[in-house]
Amino acid sequence: MRKMTSLIAVTALLVSAVATHAADFKPAVVYDMGGKFDQSFNEGIYNGVEKFKKESGIAYREFEVTNETQREQALRKMAQRGSDPIIGVGFAQAPALEAVAKEFPDRRFTLIDMVVDLPNVQSVVFKEHEGSFLVGMLAAMKSASGKVGFIGGMDIPLIRRFACGYEQGAKFVDAEVEVIQNMTGTTPAAWNDPGRGSELAKGQFDRGVDVVFAAAGGTGAGVYQAAKDAGKYAIGVDSNQNHLHPGTMLTSMVKRVDVAAYNSFNLAHKGGWKPGVQVLGLAQGGVDYALDKHNASLIDGKMKARVDQAKADIIAGKVKVHDYMSNNSCAM
Repeated sequence: MRKMTSLIAVTALLVSAVATHAADFKPAVVYDMGGKFDQSFNEGIYNGVEKFKKESGIAYREFEVTNETQREQALRKMAQRGSDPIIGVGFAQAPALEAVAKEFPDRRFTLIDMVVDLPNVQSVVFKEHEGSFLVGMLAAMKSASGKVGFIGGMDIPLIRRFACGYEQGAKFVDAEVEVIQNMTGTTPAAWNDPGRGSELAKGQFDRGVDVVFAAAGGTGAGVYQAAKDAGKYAIGVDSNQNHLHPGTMLTSMVKRVDVAAYNSFNLAHKGGWKPGVQVLGLAQGGVDYALDKHNASLIDGKMKARVDQAKADIIAGKVKVHDYMSNNSCAM
């Protein structure tokens, strides 16, 4: 009986210790503009932190930025409330996160999509040009007109990187293919303007485009709807968006921001979180093209074999994909 009583006491103590540890762990995420349910970049982050919550039972704080001035305020408020680690979502968070991270050196911050060089910051960036190369190949192989399109969100070097990789992939398949490009705007509003995305897509379709790739956050929803209405093909971005319009979505250029977000919380919780820069490309599983039940009928065996070979060759270094951000040009 004494042994049983001791065992119960030890078990209760361990349960109490685990509960206390969980209570002390207070992760947080600050989403960028466009909302956490943008079916794209922000939602990928949401999926990652939700996975952590379901597995660990630990809740997280969150804030959805609706204007640019809120970024620094939100990050600072999270730090003041004892949150750690804090995820800042998107390249635009970099200045705000750098300022707050300097103020709170005892807090850990993870910045996704840009680099801040501080001892308490983990920066996760991706080789978007590699994944975009693969979907560019698929676009060119699927196109009957020899014209494919690209619609970006805010006109910044990061989105030009997507466009450049896409164009390289298309021309890798057909040197004569025409790639028509449009950017939605020059302000953060460009990430959440489905109406404008629809207009740009319709304009490209009028010029003969029959496959369009949108790297534009929530604006992409308008592009995909326009493609469905016109009987054209569209390519999703960041999250796997194949399910949005089956039969229309040729594929998605997936960018595993969900994994980056999950790892930030999970490794911090388990003691394995490290500052520094992580660069995730095809070789690291950070980017890829999506093939599932929703688009399997659109990508035949020859298309799949060709794009998979290119993927292997990129990983092996046999095929080089130019990075627009290396010199702000798409010279190929």
